[in-house]
Amino acid sequence: MSKHPIVKSAAEIDAMREACKLAARTLRMAGELVKPGIATEAINEAVHQYTIDHGAVPAPLNYGEDRDRGIPPFPKSVCTSVNEVICHGIPRADEVLEDGDIINIDVTCILDGFHGDTSRTFLVGEVSPEAKQLVEVTWDCMLKGIETIKPKSRVRDIGTTIQQYAERFGYGVVREYVGHGIGRSFHEAPQIPHWRSPGPTLRLRPGMIFTVEPMINLGTHETILDPDDGWTVRTQDGKLSAQFEHTVLVTESGHDILTDWKYIE
Repeated sequence: MSKHPIVKSAAEIDAMREACKLAARTLRMAGELVKPGIATEAINEAVHQYTIDHGAVPAPLNYGEDRDRGIPPFPKSVCTSVNEVICHGIPRADEVLEDGDIINIDVTCILDGFHGDTSRTFLVGEVSPEAKQLVEVTWDCMLKGIETIKPKSRVRDIGTTIQQYAERFGYGVVREYVGHGIGRSFHEAPQIPHWRSPGPTLRLRPGMIFTVEPMINLGTHETILDPDDGWTVRTQDGKLSAQFEHTVLVTESGHDILTDWKYIE
């Protein structure tokens, strides 16, 4: 990750808009597949083919290998995180969605050298009121965090707003996994915590682009990383987790959600 936030040029912002539009289209397509009986591997295959067919590359595929820490590259083209999986769930042929599940689908594409990144949590069939409320509150958390974004506001304002709202419902806000700058690289500065981080934090400037992607847990905020695959993150208490993600541009007067579905045909 770069050390300093990258303020994008007008040409780079235009390129990011196109990458983010494709990511949003891909996510919408993937969401239409969600129903009881579909395997998460089928969603992965559809995302992979759709991305390639539109002249892009799926960013998660083979991303993130760290030999020093024994972390293998991510093996699939999309993350599918079901129920208690917080993030980085790996699609599988034997993981079949059931009525009452929730699933986060996290799409990132690389189009003409720029990354578009977005995710949503979808309801599978008829879900419990408890699950439905968690998903709705998580969506609101993301939007409320985004509403704080404007020139000279602080990164800290985003997480403070998210945490205050989530905790009204007794939910836990994940600390270990955060939003991030994005552009030519998948992950750039600044990091965007979704909780009230201590100390001074960066002031935002027009031209910055980053993700806001709160992960909200029904119970504790604490997490467990799967030691076998090195990627899958679950809630420590086994309770549900939901997530939404948008890529956001800081503008001269406020912000623009580049992955908003209103921008896609």
